[in-house]
Amino acid sequence: MAKVPSAVIAAGGLVGGYAVARWTRQRPLGGAVLAVAGAAAARQWRQQAGGKAAGALSAAYMAAFAASHPLAKRVGAWPSVFGVAGAVALASWAVADRRG
Repeated sequence: MAKVPSAVIAAGGLVGGYAVARWTRQRPLGGAVLAVAGAAAARQWRQQAGGKAAGALSAAYMAAFAASHPLAKRVGAWPSVFGVAGAVALASWAVADRRG
């Protein structure tokens, strides 16, 4: 079975977490999706690129989540979420997925 790239997991966590929170109106449920996907991506990052890279990518994942909120006030919620998810996916691919 083919492994899902960590870039897809990370971007999916950001988009999926927002979607779940918005459509269920349960922010903690969206946060759970975000956390589970982040943990899964971090595990892959550590396996593929090492602990330092996993730490840096995890920090980028959390920073993207935080940055999506003020960015949403400027460009809208969905464009903000897709933008930060794309940035995290690109970083993940460049640091971890491209190697494996």
